[in-house]
Amino acid sequence: MNEHQQTLLEFMQQQADKLAVQTLQHIGLTFISLIIAVLVGLPLGIFIARKQQLSGSVLGVAGILQTIPSIALLGFMIPVLGIGPKPAIVALLLYALLPIIRNTYTGITGVDASVKEAATAMGMSKWQVLFKVELPLAMPVILAGIRTATVINVGVATLASYIAAGGLGEFIFGGISLNNTNMILAGAIPAALLAVIFDFLLSRVQRLNFKKIKAGTYAMPALLLLLSSLYFVPNAYGGKLTAGFTPEFMGRQDGNLGLESKYGLKIHTIVISDAVMYKAAYEKQLDVISGYSTDGRLKAYGLVVLVDDKGIFPPYYAAPVVREDALRKFPELEKTLNLLAGKINDSVMTDLNYRTDYLHQSPERVAKDFLVNHKLWKPAQNNSNAGIVRIGSKIFGEQYILANMYSMLIRGYTNYEVSTKTGLGGTKICFDALTNDQIDFYPEYTGTGLLAILQASSKTINEVTQNKDSTYNYVQREFKTRYQLKWLKPIGFNNAYALMMREQQAKGLNIKTISNLKRYLNSK
Repeated sequence: MNEHQQTLLEFMQQQADKLAVQTLQHIGLTFISLIIAVLVGLPLGIFIARKQQLSGSVLGVAGILQTIPSIALLGFMIPVLGIGPKPAIVALLLYALLPIIRNTYTGITGVDASVKEAATAMGMSKWQVLFKVELPLAMPVILAGIRTATVINVGVATLASYIAAGGLGEFIFGGISLNNTNMILAGAIPAALLAVIFDFLLSRVQRLNFKKIKAGTYAMPALLLLLSSLYFVPNAYGGKLTAGFTPEFMGRQDGNLGLESKYGLKIHTIVISDAVMYKAAYEKQLDVISGYSTDGRLKAYGLVVLVDDKGIFPPYYAAPVVREDALRKFPELEKTLNLLAGKINDSVMTDLNYRTDYLHQSPERVAKDFLVNHKLWKPAQNNSNAGIVRIGSKIFGEQYILANMYSMLIRGYTNYEVSTKTGLGGTKICFDALTNDQIDFYPEYTGTGLLAILQASSKTINEVTQNKDSTYNYVQREFKTRYQLKWLKPIGFNNAYALMMREQQAKGLNIKTISNLKRYLNSK
């Protein structure tokens, strides 16, 4: 209990290599998209300065693009461009267009008409007037637009890690999933510093007289290309295989940390959202992924689980974790929640997940069908005077299904009303919501409780993970003692963390276990 709490500086020193890689990727993404945005936005700005009747339409479209939420924009890009840098770059350049187009248009139309007339009177053509008069005079305004676009891109680029494009968002999303402040700040502070540094440098460039410093005209594009190329530096040192791990898996002992410490596994890794990870493996964009053993997409995408031959993944039997004061407040709650106890085994949960994750049936429909088939469903009672039970869940399909099952059971078997707070994020966010009295219960897993919440010692882990019952009994006892939380009866299925590969690829490489994977990666 007296373990030293890691400081931000210690964390950043420990993760210095990853931080350097993510910073290079972040800079590269920012400037690749910026170059393309300049190549598109500058001509458009010049065009609408000549055809001013079109300026309202062009600027309006650019403005609408910038109002689309960034997560939604990335979501639109995935079906067309897949995952990785391509959709991220397109999304970033769309966000950068408005300030570049607008400032180019404003700068050129702001040039004094008498100056342009004098240039024409001297015999200059329209192109000469543009390049020798209008653009040089408009350059400070144009650079101000590029400066704004750069700062916007640095901020939005943090979302690129959501679709496996890398960048400093990997630490930020991981920290949010694990409620790890050091991890969040390790990504947020460098991103903020990049925005401040680039804004300052561009403000210096904005003050230069390019007519006097001709070399600067050629140096700027070369510098932008150099900064863009930084994105590809980490990729040049990739390994034989590429792994895609979720942000939470990256920071857990029963995840990437355990793979490194117990197996000595070193694999080229990108951080990716669970929502697109399985499909990326199916489309051969990833070779190894982290996942859940009861995920329905295993069957849908032809994936196989690698055997955990050194046992870093403990039993993960699911059960509702409830506040003890909620059980006192709602006397019928425990009996109602335990109606699901022992009713769902691994194969049943896999099938339910398949319907939600792959067939895209709603969790409500899947939950109701199960309850109806098992004669557990009852119509909701109308009396809501007995209080409101608050249900939480994590942010993946299985949790949505379970939350809906519990909601229907409570409404059908009791007079309680239900409020659901689904999709709360990772383990720590759900757990903190429970301990802070924001929710009354949520479905949790014994292995997650043991390693991610209780953070048991290696000796304790070895002692209690020999079988599912000893793991359950330990977390049940410790949660009651430490947090006044009660684990109810297990639902029945074991949703273990797992490493997965495409079945055909695993057979071809003769990889059946995680140790096999390590040997293959280490072979020459």
